Amino acid sequence: MTPLTVLVLGSGGREHALALALSRDPAVVALHCAPGNPGTATIATNHPVDPVDGPAVVALARAVGANLVVVGPEAPLVAGVADAVRAAGIACFGPSAAAARLEGSKQFAKDVMVAAGVPTAASVYCTTVDEVAAAIDRFGPPYVVKADGLAAGKGVIVTSDRDAALAHAAGALPAVVEEYLDGPEVSLFAITDGRTSLPLQPAQDFKRVGDGDAGPNTGGMGAYTPLPWAPDGLVEAIMARVVDPTVAELARRGTPFTGLLYAGLALTSRGLRVVEFNCRFGDPETQAVLAMLDSPLGVVLDAAASGRLAEVGPLRWKPGSAVVVVLAANGYPGVPDKGGRIAGPRLLASADNVSILHAGTALDAEGALVAAGGRVLGVVAQASDLAAARADAYAAIDELDAPTLFCRRDIALKAAEGRIPTPPL
Repeated sequence: MTPLTVLVLGSGGREHALALALSRDPAVVALHCAPGNPGTATIATNHPVDPVDGPAVVALARAVGANLVVVGPEAPLVAGVADAVRAAGIACFGPSAAAARLEGSKQFAKDVMVAAGVPTAASVYCTTVDEVAAAIDRFGPPYVVKADGLAAGKGVIVTSDRDAALAHAAGALPAVVEEYLDGPEVSLFAITDGRTSLPLQPAQDFKRVGDGDAGPNTGGMGAYTPLPWAPDGLVEAIMARVVDPTVAELARRGTPFTGLLYAGLALTSRGLRVVEFNCRFGDPETQAVLAMLDSPLGVVLDAAASGRLAEVGPLRWKPGSAVVVVLAANGYPGVPDKGGRIAGPRLLASADNVSILHAGTALDAEGALVAAGGRVLGVVAQASDLAAARADAYAAIDELDAPTLFCRRDIALKAAEGRIPTPPL
């Protein structure tokens, strides 16, 4: 077992979840985060380095003796930071800039899917509002309009209001207009070295800001895993129809994908369809999925980064379920209320089966924990079933003193109550 010194890039809840899982791997002997947050500081050494600055990341990796760099957010990947790290002779978990276009451009992703025969929504690439108007009239409501480039999970609108769709398009050009996909959505992560791919447990997230899926889209207000309503063979079908053909097509193009391929899917009345691809661990699903992982994360990510994933074998999972509930600052997903103090007994440590993961937090001049972003905390509970995990997560939330934060109260509720019918594959 090779001792691993790992550098995790990023500062959100996803990076805290990655750092926590890595800290539990006996092969990981030293753990660093750049820039990290107050939560990662309890389990790793934080460094004030911009994760999008390739030369600075390489210099830091060399300085701390990192033999594995894990890139959390999408911006460094699209900017080519993984390329810079690999060029310096350091193993990196994360795709090249060329392969990261799968997330960096919706149209590029559509081109890859068409070439690979991957089922997805019909779409039209638009460079003007007039083209968007013609496309949405062709597809009809509900209208789906997506910014072509990176938008931190908030570049899409799904609405039956034509004027709202056009207004969104005006600030999102170039844009991709898609047909609306019915049915429940599923997130599946797959770790790949460009040849071998290993699926993680499927999850479902909650994109709307309010209970009952009311209000605007966000980067995610919660998630749960596994899916008790999932049809038999779901993971195998996604791997065979989506992940494996996509990885093979990227390799055929000379841009092999090494890292985490995230497939957002809809299980429609007409079968499985891809909604979007991401090129990194998605948030908040990562927080729930990694809470269930029983395999050593550092060993798995290092094997993928080094082209040895075939040696790892199937991933192992804990029994039961995990739920994460996001606490966001008042005003989110608009202008969040920053600076509100947060207090509670478990804010800077994991206890029992509950972890409080930091996303948009900071320490003020007096050393108090405060809200510093839109999504502030992720409260993760792992228990014997969904109902127990929900109860534990919300009990931990109710212990917090955080008057400027809010959360949805219905995360995983329908699934826990058996109210999601099993869709066809």
